[in-house]
Amino acid sequence: MPDVKRTIRLITMQHTTDKPPEQEGFPMRAWSVEIRLLDNNGREMPANLFTKAVYHLHPSFPKPVHTINTVPFKVEEEGWGEFDMTIVLHAVDRGGDHTILHDLNFQSERYEADHVVTFKNPRPALIEKLRESGPVPGDENGTKAKIAGMEKKKSSSSKQKGQAVDMERLAEGLQKLQEDDLLQVVQMVHDNKSPESYIKNDLEQGEFHVDLYTLPELLIKMLWDLVVEKTDVSLE
Repeated sequence: MPDVKRTIRLITMQHTTDKPPEQEGFPMRAWSVEIRLLDNNGREMPANLFTKAVYHLHPSFPKPVHTINTVPFKVEEEGWGEFDMTIVLHAVDRGGDHTILHDLNFQSERYEADHVVTFKNPRPALIEKLRESGPVPGDENGTKAKIAGMEKKKSSSSKQKGQAVDMERLAEGLQKLQEDDLLQVVQMVHDNKSPESYIKNDLEQGEFHVDLYTLPELLIKMLWDLVVEKTDVSLE
């Protein structure tokens, strides 16, 4: 799966308070930052691509690190000074940590800052979340995922000659899988392929090509178990 990009929006709000200033000439302010996701039309939506946001504030704060586990991942604090904070966003389904640098300033009572986040080789659960905000590579022409190019030429290696799985039936079963299961197949192949494995992503056609006879035996068995579970293909 190629990289997928999404835009997140940080919304900062701040106002002065009646509390005595801690630094002469600088009034105390209450401020907050929350995180939204933008869909492909620029509309705001919940940032449910992430499981938590960790805010790293200026070290002078009594509690300089805040971990927020629920959308909109809103942090609230008080202080008198402007500073740059680091926000680490943890994506769902082992989608990696994404670090954002945010400028906290008091020039406006409310301001927004947009940042592009790149998800590298996202796994199936994250892909489904990404689809809620726009298409992902492979969705072109209405095709979400498609297994194509199942090579029927048998390998001459003794390892493949002893293969317990009927490769013709495996190829047939893979073609019968539903879209969500096909995404799982693509992820399984990426995670378990060997250096000799032949795979190809055809983004223009929304197809994933694989030569089954170049895949490791363990991966073949994993794919077969999935096909048997999800389709009517069997050993008989």
